[in-house]
Amino acid sequence: MRWPRLLNPKQLSQILKHQKNPLTALKIFNTAKSKYPNYTHNAAVYATMINLLAASNHHDQMTHLINHQLRHESCELKDTLLVSIIESYAHLGKIDEAIELFKTLGEFNCVNWTGSLNTLLRVLVEKGRLVDFWGLFEEYSTGFEMKSRLKGLNMIMGVLCRAERSDLAIRVFEEMDRVQCCVPDRESYRVLMRGLCDDGRINEATHLLYSMFSRISQKGYGGDVVIYRILLDCLSDNGMVDDAVGILEKILRKGLRAPKSLRNVTLLEQIRHCDDDPERAKVLINEALIRAGIPSAESYGAIARDLYLEGKVEDAEKVLNEMRGRGFQVTPAMYEAKVAALCREKKVDEARRVVVEEMVGHDCVPTPKVYSMVVKGYCDEGRSDVAVGFVDEMASRGHCFPTKETFGIVVDGLCRDGRFVEASKMLERMLNGLHWSGRDIFCDLITGLCSMRKLYEAVMWLEEMISQGNAPKASTWHALVASFVQNKEDIDACLEMLNMLSSS
Repeated sequence: MRWPRLLNPKQLSQILKHQKNPLTALKIFNTAKSKYPNYTHNAAVYATMINLLAASNHHDQMTHLINHQLRHESCELKDTLLVSIIESYAHLGKIDEAIELFKTLGEFNCVNWTGSLNTLLRVLVEKGRLVDFWGLFEEYSTGFEMKSRLKGLNMIMGVLCRAERSDLAIRVFEEMDRVQCCVPDRESYRVLMRGLCDDGRINEATHLLYSMFSRISQKGYGGDVVIYRILLDCLSDNGMVDDAVGILEKILRKGLRAPKSLRNVTLLEQIRHCDDDPERAKVLINEALIRAGIPSAESYGAIARDLYLEGKVEDAEKVLNEMRGRGFQVTPAMYEAKVAALCREKKVDEARRVVVEEMVGHDCVPTPKVYSMVVKGYCDEGRSDVAVGFVDEMASRGHCFPTKETFGIVVDGLCRDGRFVEASKMLERMLNGLHWSGRDIFCDLITGLCSMRKLYEAVMWLEEMISQGNAPKASTWHALVASFVQNKEDIDACLEMLNMLSSS
């Protein structure tokens, strides 16, 4: 490369991002100081280099850069960078190394680790390592580097509730103010309400609801309907429809602050007569929450997203229609929830119509996440050819160009469908857009091309893979050798030699 006359951290970050091979970028990173004696890396340059190594799974180089270079620098280690490092370790299954790094943060210039501790705690919960979770929380959640313990406490309540110990979760909730110096937020109430209702503790859940009225629902926030619905649905499912109506009246009056003119007495009476039909009662309760509450985008959005998560697409669609009728704009997050629900139900064509017709028709620009959901839906159904057409349509419309994630999903789908020639063309488009592929995609494509006897293309992609600093898997080497060598003894000899080369 050609070095500039003067170098600053912003320039170096751009140079690093344009390198195809992360190892080449690391070499440039390490050479910069010797070429420019007055130059010093800042936090942003370290973040760029670490993210490049993490994205390409160069774990050893990333660990060396953190422990032997960043540790001795004066620049601040940002919490956002720590989060990405921990997520990278988790992706590679190296949880112990993530814990070890976190425990040594005192040796870095790091004044805030709130997000990184919460991320590590979440990973430990997902992996079922609850002993490590509690040890880290107890030791590191009280220092000045932690701006809030609230998320960690919410995770503890979630763990207890999933273990059907909502009685202990209540004790954690009660100690938040008194011992932990935290004020419970809406997530705290949602987690505990779900746990209490799942355990059948309806009296405690009702008291929790009344606590909400005096603490976080004083201004009638519409987003609280998500929590209200948990208790109302639980009462309906247990045949306590009369109790549900009584609590619903209090919710409308004290929780949502609905004026008397909006409290539909007739609708409440209809709910009372649904003792033998809990599903019908829940539909009418949703309708009462929508119509009786003060109209707001938050209340509509909260109910619609909840219904989509429950797979009740038709009921959620009624909420969106009601929302539009009241003059509110449907947000991209609501469309994302709708598309995700349709894809889960294998209605990908309908999800596509939502993106290309409904969103555009209502002046809502489709997001890359929405496009990727539809593409993944087609690929999961074995319709990768349709996914390719959708990506082409996506690019031609100009609303949203395919991202690295979208390209990766399509290439993977084509390989799974055995369409390796089309996958090769799509991967070429991906690289032309300066989106560097991962190791797994290269290996799957090379193996597939070898099975089709497309050896020239396979070797071409092998060279490209190596140029990006990725080493092929053993299975990929085996496919390549088997394609060129027919005798089994020769194949074994070649593989043995390759293993020796790779280990040296």
